[in-house]
Amino acid sequence: MTITEPPTAPPAGLPSIIQGGMGVAVSGWRLARAVARTGQLGVVSGVALDVVLARRLQHGDPGGELRRALAALPLPGVAERILARYHVPGGIAPGTPYRPVPRLGLRPHRDRTELTVAANFTEVYLAGQGHDGPIGINYLEKIQMATPAAVYGAMLAGAGYVIMGAGIPSEIPRLLEALAAHRAGEVSVTVAGAVSGQRHTAGIDPAALLAGTRLPSLRRPRLLAVVSSDVLAAYLARRPETRPDGFVLEGPAAGGHSAPPRGRMRLDGSGEPVYGPRDVPDTGRIAALGLPFWLAGGHAGPGALTRAMRAGATGIQVGTAFALCRESGLDARLRRRLLGEAAAGALTVRNDPRASPAGFPFKIASVDGTLADDAVHAARPRLCDLGHLRTPYLKADDTVGYRCPAEPVAAHVRKGRPAADTDGRRCLCNGLVSAIGLGQHRADGYAEPPLLTLGTDLGFLRALPEDYTAADVVGHLLGTGRAARVTDEGNTGT
Repeated sequence: MTITEPPTAPPAGLPSIIQGGMGVAVSGWRLARAVARTGQLGVVSGVALDVVLARRLQHGDPGGELRRALAALPLPGVAERILARYHVPGGIAPGTPYRPVPRLGLRPHRDRTELTVAANFTEVYLAGQGHDGPIGINYLEKIQMATPAAVYGAMLAGAGYVIMGAGIPSEIPRLLEALAAHRAGEVSVTVAGAVSGQRHTAGIDPAALLAGTRLPSLRRPRLLAVVSSDVLAAYLARRPETRPDGFVLEGPAAGGHSAPPRGRMRLDGSGEPVYGPRDVPDTGRIAALGLPFWLAGGHAGPGALTRAMRAGATGIQVGTAFALCRESGLDARLRRRLLGEAAAGALTVRNDPRASPAGFPFKIASVDGTLADDAVHAARPRLCDLGHLRTPYLKADDTVGYRCPAEPVAAHVRKGRPAADTDGRRCLCNGLVSAIGLGQHRADGYAEPPLLTLGTDLGFLRALPEDYTAADVVGHLLGTGRAARVTDEGNTGT
């Protein structure tokens, strides 16, 4: 029987709904702000924000929001250097290649650090304007080389939550403590081929950015670890130095990256991973850890929030429903196309075990003309010029190199990997950036095609208006039909 009554209230100070961090800037500052204005947790995606900021500035920043945010960045000279490098008054001409940004690496690089800090600051700062609702930021643990600088920028803007998945964020609590006091912080970076005892790190020293400026201690954000099993949750919770402040318990229906099935990988007739009973986490064991948790992946249907709370959860995380709403960062034409195909019953989402260079299964919306289309993928020249999913590896001379299975096959083989590693790999970095209208245009006229990610459960669309808003989604999830809204002064209204 369908449960339709409104859910009970979550514990004091915690949201019952977390808006998931989808794609690259699909969950952007406008969407996060719209969700936070309802009193729920608005979340910006923290992936590749350096690229996003640099390219938006090259479009001229017509509304001036980015320059207003950068003006509030409390780091002497940083905003001025970024604007001098990337801002183009009036914007670049259509089809003009974007100026590149420094790629992630282990060697210190001032320009890269400054751009990463500023980009994360800008996104969180803009999301938090005009209301007093909560704002969080979502990261992939896999992208370790960006984490310290990205987190520091988000904290400078007052992020209340850091949500991290696609890995084991065991070092993040310590990083948050250090950065809250403007102390140097670092995380370990996995380097393929490194032997036991060899530790590689990426870090940030706020003192080098502050240039003598004295800032008050920052608020340490709550850390929510995205996990797919009660075993991993118990591992993280067992020690104070690795314990997060809560969990997002994510199932395989969620958009973006998913955990692979436990045990040997088995594929069904369409080539998608097969999940079984071992992949269903025990919510009772999660609850017994004494930390709040939210259920994610296929929880946007009627009564889902109530059912989650009855299972002991604080609430739910929902990504796809927000990714398709009016405030989404998706390119408007692509968003309308997705909604139209879904309404016609023609939209399918595939959980591709090979697409992501990160090695995790990745959800791809099957839309003609995008990188989901095998013909489009085959016609794309293989290159890796953004590199957020590159893997550091130890070369024969003990120096560190970088490789990506979506790069040219010959280059990947020269770096010590078999050609089979490259089969089926998509360039997620370029494809996801293109999905928000910021795809690169090459000097030879080639334009990067988009790649679209959604969750596999689209049934919620039947309960929402044709061109719905973030507030409509919140109202639907709460079972009230409409969400409470927060005015610019922070007062709740309807």
